[in-house]
Amino acid sequence: MTEKLSETSKGVYIIAATPFTDEGELDLASTDSLTDFYLEKGVTGFTILGMMGEAPKLTEEETLTVMNRVLQRVDGRVPVVVGVSHASNRHVERLSKTAMDKGAAGIMLAPVANLKTDDQVYNYYATVARLMGDQIPICLQDFPQVTGVHMSVSVIHRLVDDFAQVVMLKHEDFPGMRKLSDVREQSASAGRRRISILVGNGGLFLPQEMLRGADGAMTGFAYPEMLVQVCKLFDEGRAEEAEDLFNVYLPLLRHEFQYGLGLALRKETLKRRGAIRSAYVRRPGPLLNGTDMAELGRLIQRLESRLAERA
Repeated sequence: MTEKLSETSKGVYIIAATPFTDEGELDLASTDSLTDFYLEKGVTGFTILGMMGEAPKLTEEETLTVMNRVLQRVDGRVPVVVGVSHASNRHVERLSKTAMDKGAAGIMLAPVANLKTDDQVYNYYATVARLMGDQIPICLQDFPQVTGVHMSVSVIHRLVDDFAQVVMLKHEDFPGMRKLSDVREQSASAGRRRISILVGNGGLFLPQEMLRGADGAMTGFAYPEMLVQVCKLFDEGRAEEAEDLFNVYLPLLRHEFQYGLGLALRKETLKRRGAIRSAYVRRPGPLLNGTDMAELGRLIQRLESRLAERA
């Protein structure tokens, strides 16, 4: 029986890339090797078909193909969350129910673009939650840089209070650490149900966010073992060691985080690490030039040298 997403979920839920061939077609062999790579690095779970997984560029048939392939390859070893964000509620409902029937642990849902008020945000999620029923765990994706939707602390609390299936927040506001603190502090002071909070933004602020009450990361840095090790050290109460380790990777992590170029850098790094065969980003998408490639190579080399010094 697949473990469902819950309020106690923690650790590293890797945002999985979607591999393509050099011609832009799905590369299912690389989907398998990338899944194995993430498992070998010790991730707690997967999140597939997110924005960094290029979900909006997939056909519905391709979406189902990728979902089935990853779920089969993981084979229940860790929970898999499926991104279902879409402008159509019917599509969200259908994909969510299909994902759960296939063994997913829950779904991740961003609001439709440009909702302006708290009531609009609340009503969007309330409508979808009622459509899907209370047996499908929901991760709220708070990513205003892409959606244009500001999800206030108060609307997060309203959704948590009214819908037991809302069990996780993917915190990705920017800057947003104060929001993270406010969610935790206001929830505790009101005796509210505590939900899981996993953080995104490439993990750029992971140490600070862990200290503010995050339970882990839901992001796709191409060295997932760092995220795993840092979260483990925090769990063990070794915050200074965790931040020291994080800082070793920080130059490359920061470089990969660049808006507009980050996905191409991430895929190129995964290719160089042997996880996928092609770094192709489906169009429209970023392309790396010779300078970009050399720059990335230098940062990877510096990281590997630093890691060798620490060994």
